[in-house]
Amino acid sequence: MTVRVVRLTGQDAHLWLDPALNIYVTAMGYPRGTEAHRAPLWREHISRPGWRAFGAIAQVGDLKPEPRGPLAGRLGRTGGGSLARRRLRAPLAASDDELLVGIAYGYRGAPDQWWNQQLRTGLRRTGLSPVAVNDLAADYFELTELHVHPTAQGLGIGQWLLTRLVADCTESRVLLSTPEVSGEDNRAWSLYRRLGFTDVLRDFTFAGDPRPFAFLGRPLPLPVSPPPGPAAAPAPTDSTDSTDSTDDAATDPEPS
Repeated sequence: MTVRVVRLTGQDAHLWLDPALNIYVTAMGYPRGTEAHRAPLWREHISRPGWRAFGAIAQVGDLKPEPRGPLAGRLGRTGGGSLARRRLRAPLAASDDELLVGIAYGYRGAPDQWWNQQLRTGLRRTGLSPVAVNDLAADYFELTELHVHPTAQGLGIGQWLLTRLVADCTESRVLLSTPEVSGEDNRAWSLYRRLGFTDVLRDFTFAGDPRPFAFLGRPLPLPVSPPPGPAAAPAPTDSTDSTDSTDDAATDPEPS
């Protein structure tokens, strides 16, 4: 598969936002219609200081088939199997058969942001001093969303997107939140550990979301990973693996 990563701008959001949201709800296994609820929040994020985004683009013929089994059911509910929903137009697309297959974006963290406030709340509950909380929750870049569509997972696209996203950041570290997984046994956790992310806060429940999340972080800079090779073969899909839908996933569960 030949993949290229491009810088996404707020001015071009009308070209990439809908395809990116389709990837988000498909990769996370959310119900159809979630896109409409999240779109206003993603648009608001574009205006935040330090916002930056990258997208991974591939040709239709390079993608592996839609998975079968439990994941196929979730793809059906979210409409994830519709190529038309992820098809791009010029100037982002170089041809008519190019699709968005991955999305990563984030921005500079700040005390007035919901995610930052949730992090501070969780850190205080652990008994940390105010000084220690401020040290951990300041001068960071928030990796807000990182998602790769299931038809393009297992090729290193998530790592390439992440490292490109933070390559020019001026903050001292990058932080993210991701759903807890038993034994840290999925591609997302493997990616973060491989890149040197360590625990900041574990088993935290965000307001309005019953799932446990982990906050992870690592110092910056982070070297940019090489692009996936054009001859790379997709990883085989295990039709019984229900964790595939959240692979390569960092997400900010801020209420819409």
